[in-house]
Amino acid sequence: MIRLELAGAEALLLVLAEQPDAHLAQRLALLAERIRGELGPLLTDLVPGWTSLLLHYDLSRTDHLQLAERLKPLLERWLEQPLNERAGRLHEIPICYSGEDLPEVARLCRLDIQQVIELHGAPEYRVGAIGFAPGFAYLGELHPRLVLPRRATPRLVVPAGSLAIAERLTAIYPQRSPGGWHLLGRCPWTLFDATREPPCPLALGDRVRFRAIDERSFVSEGGQP
Repeated sequence: MIRLELAGAEALLLVLAEQPDAHLAQRLALLAERIRGELGPLLTDLVPGWTSLLLHYDLSRTDHLQLAERLKPLLERWLEQPLNERAGRLHEIPICYSGEDLPEVARLCRLDIQQVIELHGAPEYRVGAIGFAPGFAYLGELHPRLVLPRRATPRLVVPAGSLAIAERLTAIYPQRSPGGWHLLGRCPWTLFDATREPPCPLALGDRVRFRAIDERSFVSEGGQP
């Protein structure tokens, strides 16, 4: 059930579901776009979450009661709009499946390495949220046979571009950082650059497919051997 909650003196939390589903990210992206288009001058920031939108508003232009009233008709139209399964940009991202955890993932999932690669590369994923680090896009959902808990001991350093899985999700680490996910491979692209506009090519609701490449292609597409 949709609800609005106060989130400090200058923010409202718009909760749209209790649990994410296969289509919620796409619908959240559409709603965020509509809110920016219709209420943008009243807002200072709009932060999507897995099941919510956090609206930071300008107290000199509105308050939580006025903003809530402005949201009602917008939400009614959003709920009535039919879902477009192909909405969101499609990104085909190259991956060299040579991650150091790939053999262990295969063992834990009772698969061989090629089966892991095929199962991981088969779905079309949705960007469900962006967080943890700038440009870190959570993509779901994994094939059920690849679902694993996070590593018992996180790594202190995961290289930028590392493709990883944990629980029902997959993601690419956009920067060198700590991490506790299982590493399956590497992406040769830079997925976050603060000097670029937009800094991250992936946005909430976008679609992602992975394309397996070899080491030679990894270098030719911009990666380091």
